Amino acid sequence: MLVPLLIVFLWWALPLAANTAKAPASPAELVGDAKTALNQGDMDAARELFSSVPAPAEGERGGTYLYARMQLARMAWADTDLDAAEAYVRDVLAVFPENIEAKTLLRSIEEARLPAWKKLLQDARRFMPSLLHGTLMTLLLVFVTMLVSPVGGLFIALGRISRFKPLSTLCWLDIWIFRGTPLLLQLFFIYYGLPAIGITLDPLTAALLGLCLNYSAYLAEIIRAGIQSIDDGQTEAAKALGMTYRQTMRRVIIPQTYKRIIPPFANEFIALIKDTALVSTIAMVELMRAADQMFNAYFNVSVLFFAALIYLAITTVFTVTFEWVERRVGVYERR
Repeated sequence: MLVPLLIVFLWWALPLAANTAKAPASPAELVGDAKTALNQGDMDAARELFSSVPAPAEGERGGTYLYARMQLARMAWADTDLDAAEAYVRDVLAVFPENIEAKTLLRSIEEARLPAWKKLLQDARRFMPSLLHGTLMTLLLVFVTMLVSPVGGLFIALGRISRFKPLSTLCWLDIWIFRGTPLLLQLFFIYYGLPAIGITLDPLTAALLGLCLNYSAYLAEIIRAGIQSIDDGQTEAAKALGMTYRQTMRRVIIPQTYKRIIPPFANEFIALIKDTALVSTIAMVELMRAADQMFNAYFNVSVLFFAALIYLAITTVFTVTFEWVERRVGVYERR
């Protein structure tokens, strides 16, 4: 009778003793269970399992501990619990003082604790040198286009109002093409399309050519309208004084025309400052491309804010300058 009872007791007790004596889970098993909990969306269980991973003993590699603590630090960072994130990172640095990932995260935590104005100043020191370098290229594009396009626009406008039909038609076609197609398409055609016929230009030359041709066409129409706004009686008076057509244009009509077209010229040149951003599409590193590159590298919206401030500062300077020129030359004729 006792033997069967003893057998039953052993059959029940031995598995229980085996389970009781089962070795605790290894760090690798804890991390594996934590990953499973993360995949299932059980964040609390994952945190508990990661926290259970013990620090490595002397001589151990401790990669599992490093992974677990960095996961906890990232989870705390995502929850904006900066104190907990810093504590986990310092646990890592206590064991692995040269770990780059932990140092980088600790630096990010310290930056997140800075006041907003200090963070802005820090971002300015980081981003402004590259933005100002891009600004120099933007200003180069603007100034060269401002010098070339009024001259080109004047010749196109004079050809447009010429009585020589082939010349007038050619100038009309130029205006029709460059005002009727997007500037971006023109830049693409010059930089990417011309090599197909054996003409290869560097990005700066292609950008200047596209901007100058486009703005010459727009300014030509402004100049033509200005010339035709001058009273015909002045042309008749110049003829009566014995002036030729060229002398009449140079001494009478054009000087008055430029006084009247300064306001629309100002609008076009202010638009030009912003249109220079389009040349970034043909590998030109100007202000907008520099800002875009740094934003993609740092994902910091401050760089876009600084770029906007620079654009605003440039357009403000141009606006104030043109207003001063208008007052100086008497753009609105006082009668």
